[in-house]
Amino acid sequence: MAFLRSVPPPPAAGTIRGEKVVLRPPVMADYQQWSLLRAESRKFLAPWEPIWPADELSRLGYRRRIKRYQREMREGSGYPFFVFAPDGLALLGGLTLSQIQRGVTQSGALGYWMGERHAGRGYMSDAVRTLIAYAFDTLRLHRIEAACLSHNAASIRLLEKVGFSREGYARSYLCIDGRWQDHLLYAMVNDDVRR
Repeated sequence: MAFLRSVPPPPAAGTIRGEKVVLRPPVMADYQQWSLLRAESRKFLAPWEPIWPADELSRLGYRRRIKRYQREMREGSGYPFFVFAPDGLALLGGLTLSQIQRGVTQSGALGYWMGERHAGRGYMSDAVRTLIAYAFDTLRLHRIEAACLSHNAASIRLLEKVGFSREGYARSYLCIDGRWQDHLLYAMVNDDVRR
């Protein structure tokens, strides 16, 4: 138990600059851009995400999301970021380091989404690389995990391009697009970055 108590409090998440993107925790003022980007990308995102609740794009639903994000950051259990263009103004997508475990595992799970009109331009690769550095250098995690559908070629390419290793296959792992679906499991440890 002494080990668990010796873990430092989680640092506050702030703005992080990558080469092509800026990462920043979501705030209420982002609602308009977020709801427009998600709405116009709905068909593009639906095959890769859980079914959206009826109020997904409402201001009230977004407010609940922000409160959950703030609680997770305060507790150190999750760090959500929106991905912005280099000017820090245009919203491109989002990514989250969630399910953070402290103690003997020192790990977190990566999830991400990109607006359809911004996909395939290298923004998410840069965002993931930037978040990896934050997770290992600032949060002092040892391991980052990710899962993707076995037929999601774009996500497989992205994870392998930024240095994740395929570790296995999980049957009925996540409920995506209304169905429990098999996923490929990926991970990266901080030693992978230092090689």
